[in-house]
Amino acid sequence: MTAIITEKFRLHNATQFFESFNEAAKSTYYMMIGKPTPFTSGTSGGTDSAPPTPADDVTSEFNVWDQAIAAKNIAAGDVSYAISRLNWTNNTTFDMYESDVSSTNLTSSGKSSIYQSTFFFRTSDNRVYKVIDNNGGTAYSGSEPTSESTSFFSQGGYVLKYMYTITSAEQTKFLTSDFMPVSTDSTVSAAAVDGNIESVIVTAGSGYTDGTYYVAINGDGTSAGTASGAVVEFVVSSGAIASFGLTSGTDTIVYSGGTNYTYGTITLTDDTVFANAGLTTAVDSGDINNGSGGAIKVVISPKGGHGSNAVNELGGHYVIMNTLFVGAEGDDLLTGNDFRNISIVTEPTNFGTTTVATSTTARQTYALKLASTSGTFAADEKITQATTLAIGRVVQWDANNNILYYQQERYTDYGTSSVGAYIAFSGANVVTGATSGATGTPDANADSAVTLANSNTITFTDGYANPELEPDSGNIIYNENRAPITRATDQTEDIKIVVEF
Repeated sequence: MTAIITEKFRLHNATQFFESFNEAAKSTYYMMIGKPTPFTSGTSGGTDSAPPTPADDVTSEFNVWDQAIAAKNIAAGDVSYAISRLNWTNNTTFDMYESDVSSTNLTSSGKSSIYQSTFFFRTSDNRVYKVIDNNGGTAYSGSEPTSESTSFFSQGGYVLKYMYTITSAEQTKFLTSDFMPVSTDSTVSAAAVDGNIESVIVTAGSGYTDGTYYVAINGDGTSAGTASGAVVEFVVSSGAIASFGLTSGTDTIVYSGGTNYTYGTITLTDDTVFANAGLTTAVDSGDINNGSGGAIKVVISPKGGHGSNAVNELGGHYVIMNTLFVGAEGDDLLTGNDFRNISIVTEPTNFGTTTVATSTTARQTYALKLASTSGTFAADEKITQATTLAIGRVVQWDANNNILYYQQERYTDYGTSSVGAYIAFSGANVVTGATSGATGTPDANADSAVTLANSNTITFTDGYANPELEPDSGNIIYNENRAPITRATDQTEDIKIVVEF
């Protein structure tokens, strides 16, 4: 038994995911950054220069939450369909659109699927074109196209179709070195004709009688076989059928495309060859078919017509998400440390509740308001609370407000006790930094909101504040380890994640 996952299946899944950001009962997604401590063989595995590959298992999901620093909501405007980025370059051979690419009908580049081929390209001014004909698989030779006509046009020896333009905003948010956003231009879509025959593939042959002829396309389109249906004008010159183009009298062209065609054939030896476009004066097949090897193959347009749906036509089974982590935005995106992990969590809840979070940003570390301190706590150092045996790691020390941000991972290098990292810090018990020697006493009387640098607040109870999202809530649907990225108050991390369906 043989089977395939079709492009339509991929598009369906991509659409369901894309729409989940926009629909009325939409899903909630957060991009989360974490892992401020280095990767080591004794804890997480790997190194900072060679980060470990995340495992798709239960433990890894818990680890992501343990090491989380902050999260930011992925809004509907932060998501786009995407396709492979194929840049126009002169003297390059691109594939062309065909309706029946398969293992027995490969593209010019040898691909067995049109959606894996190079049948479209992006120009330097972000216009995207579909290649309707590539001149027999030869290289594009000419200037960069700029036309936004809704009709086909010839340039560089190719026949092209303008599809859409990537806006400046889309370029900033979604254009990467490997992918580009895809959307449908409403003007182009409105001009598309469903089932219209737009192109043919010509095999020249030899020995035919020179002249201009017309042939009706046999198929299931509107008024097939008459002048009001699809008609191809073909030119025989020096005994060969001229290549497909757009210039009447010198190229073989689609004279009239008809509508609603899902298949079509042309047979040069039957009685449908005529001397005029009205298809009224038949030419004896002996006059035209005294040659051999020639053929005109009908190319069926995509459903809706070329340009009706750029996402479907160009294989937009990718969804790209873009999130900006801007400085200390919301006073939640801590800037006093680096991060090594990026994840996406869906439907996380607010801390201590079952209510799905809706805030734009969320701090995901624990925090201590210290009443008195000695010394300066250092990022990543181990902290201990001798009375409770609690163990943690410093994420950031805010000396202005005497706030110590920390997290508790599960790794045994925190201390000799395998459970020490998961004993909660509590009470007015001294916290000590293992490297700096700094000490601090939690302010057991701190039951108020502290105003932070950007005028946001953090509320403490007995000197303690919990993360804003409930750890281990929702589902981690994406997990990536990478080399450390240092944060700063005047820095923005522009993170783009592409999902392929």
